[in-house]
Amino acid sequence: MDRICPIRQFKKLVYIIYRLTDQVTPTDEIRMIKGVINLKIGYIRVSSVDQNEERQRKALEKYDIQRWYVDKKSGKDMDRPEFKKMMDYLREDSEDIVYVTELSRLARSTMDLYKIMEIFNSKGIQLISDKENIDTSSASGRAMFGFFAVMSQFERELTHERQMEGIAIAKAKGKHIGRPFKKYNRALFLSLYKQYQERKITITKIADELDISRATVYRLVDQQKNNAE
Repeated sequence: MDRICPIRQFKKLVYIIYRLTDQVTPTDEIRMIKGVINLKIGYIRVSSVDQNEERQRKALEKYDIQRWYVDKKSGKDMDRPEFKKMMDYLREDSEDIVYVTELSRLARSTMDLYKIMEIFNSKGIQLISDKENIDTSSASGRAMFGFFAVMSQFERELTHERQMEGIAIAKAKGKHIGRPFKKYNRALFLSLYKQYQERKITITKIADELDISRATVYRLVDQQKNNAE
């Protein structure tokens, strides 16, 4: 007769107790036992436009979700209270599974989605998106993760390129780029600027008269020179 592994039997017993007592949150002792429970976590986000939390919950019920996190705010970034709690709760090397109805519930940009996926990957967390039929534990799911990486880099480069183009166009039109100028007396500046051109006063004197920094004065002087040209 084969010998029964006591550790395996203990893990099995803990798992049975966990399911019978219908615990939503495993105890710290259970969570310390690696691989005992691969927790199924459902993440829901509803916005001001779509407040139907039950629709998402119902769509995920078929996965026997054991723990829920529900955010009721925009998904423009990752600064969401329940999302943060979920990320803190996820255990490393636990193979916990996060379920969402669709990827847009988890993130609203490719870059944010890739960042989240990087964290999941580092912790050994699986992601299943119901609508897109994505399962990161599968070969196709891992391929999709690679696609997110490429698209994230593309999105970063495209954003940077657009910023540079915008700055170049603004400069060509003579618009100010950078921080807005501190409020100052424009008429007094023009009078002081004329004296500055005649070498009667210094930049420091102009700054004192206008109660602004020397750096701001330099910027105003450069702008005035460009406008004159």
